[in-house]
Amino acid sequence: MIKYIDPNIERKSKIVENSIDVIPETSIPLPSLVEISDSGTCNRSCSFCPRSDPNYLDKKEFIDQKLNYSLCEQLSKYNYKGIFAYSGFNEPLLNKNIYENIKIARKFLPLSRIEIVTNGDVLNKKRLKKLFESGLTLIHISVYDGPDDAQKFLDLCKSAGLKEKKQFMIRHRYYGADQDFGLTLSNRSGMMKNAEFKIEPLKASVKKPCFYPSYTFFMDYNGDVLMCSHDWGKKNILGNLNKSSFLEIWTSQLSEISRKSLLQGDRNFSPCNVCDVQGNLIGEHHGKAWKRHYGEKV
Repeated sequence: MIKYIDPNIERKSKIVENSIDVIPETSIPLPSLVEISDSGTCNRSCSFCPRSDPNYLDKKEFIDQKLNYSLCEQLSKYNYKGIFAYSGFNEPLLNKNIYENIKIARKFLPLSRIEIVTNGDVLNKKRLKKLFESGLTLIHISVYDGPDDAQKFLDLCKSAGLKEKKQFMIRHRYYGADQDFGLTLSNRSGMMKNAEFKIEPLKASVKKPCFYPSYTFFMDYNGDVLMCSHDWGKKNILGNLNKSSFLEIWTSQLSEISRKSLLQGDRNFSPCNVCDVQGNLIGEHHGKAWKRHYGEKV
């Protein structure tokens, strides 16, 4: 049972629904959230993260700038104006090219909200200002070490002249297990079984719709496009942007099969069969738009 609902979910839901759009001259819905996991590494291994599993592989590899450029350029052809986020399975600020990558995103996607999710460990005033000078819209700072750290980041952002909620959000991730650590907790598609805070994979799949692949385009640092940001095991790879275009992957047969199954509440395929995520909190309108595109009853 979910104990804690991240307040960011309501905010994201409104943005996602308000930015729903289609490929010009088609009924194909565009994603309203494009997320890049821009490296294979993180400097933390939180108890509620698959990285606390001693066998989880950490790779100090980073996205090729040409790949970031390619995705942004392709999205610009469709006048993409949803959320474009650097987040995922890593710590984005460990990438020394993050500023240049944000500049490229802003150049090609002037109407998008460019966001970043960080633990803030390497953040200082100079770097914070440089992120916004590069074109960032909003920074989410996840605080893990207690309320004093939360206050420190609050003061830092205000000293840089940033506006709370509009340009920065402090995410309190230092709560205890009784409050799900301050996030909407899940078993990360079954990848928490050997983590410090263990959550077992489901033995039987839930029969509820999930809208993640209806509104999200999630790309790993090597170009692999995953069905979902909860797929920490990288079990369902829909394509690779180094080999196929954004549109080819977004409308591929594998994407369609995964999307249709989840819209019908059918999770009997990997990794969804062991996943406990509540996938209907965001993206309902996108789900209906895809059903109309597929000629299904809404």
